[in-house]
Amino acid sequence: MYDQDFAEIYDDVYRRHRNYPREAAHTKELALAHCPAAASLLDVGCGTGEHLKYLREDFEVAGVDLAEPMVEIARRKLGDVPVHQGDMRTFDLGRTFDVVCSVYSPVGYLRSADDLCTAVLRMAAHLSPGGVLIVEPWILRENWNGGDLATATFEVNGRRVVRMGKWKTRDDQSYVEMHYLVGDSETVRHFVDRQDLTLFSREQYEKAFIGAGCSVEFLEQGYGDRGVFVGTRLDGRAGETNGSTRR
Repeated sequence: MYDQDFAEIYDDVYRRHRNYPREAAHTKELALAHCPAAASLLDVGCGTGEHLKYLREDFEVAGVDLAEPMVEIARRKLGDVPVHQGDMRTFDLGRTFDVVCSVYSPVGYLRSADDLCTAVLRMAAHLSPGGVLIVEPWILRENWNGGDLATATFEVNGRRVVRMGKWKTRDDQSYVEMHYLVGDSETVRHFVDRQDLTLFSREQYEKAFIGAGCSVEFLEQGYGDRGVFVGTRLDGRAGETNGSTRR
């Protein structure tokens, strides 16, 4: 998942169909609607740090991501913003934040409902009491259409990228082998990026939030067509950290 080949073109691919400034503004809107005094934010599954690039204008920010190549790019891009390499099921930064968000569905890479509950509990453990948890799900199991053929061709800074893959379904998993052709003035190379995401139900997400000591609501209008889960930490049941929110 997200090896060096894919990390190198990730921004070229996703800047084409993700509006990062608008999505960051939406995160800010959701955060302040639930916690008007929110001043600090942690992005879990932050990727190359594109959302953080805009969120740092309004919050003291930090990021966590599992893929080391993505973390390296985010660190170069964001300078003094702390970006940590870690698993969302086990990370511990020793402090809390007013907002914890996980956008563009990194929770889909979790393998089971137990993993989902563990990850949401870890995120909630990094919330100050009354803090806001924002999680964009992968496509809900009840909304999955069985898989589509995904194709795209685009050119950025003299480099052309062609990708194609067919999403398929296996039990509660959606998976794809996405083939990439990347060409520039000197070379053409091919690689395959394999993605395997779990189709959790709305009920499973809601159970994970409640089990982590958070309220939960599902908003149909999220960042795209997947909706978004939003909740607040209600009390101290979510776990323990060693620090507190810095304001």
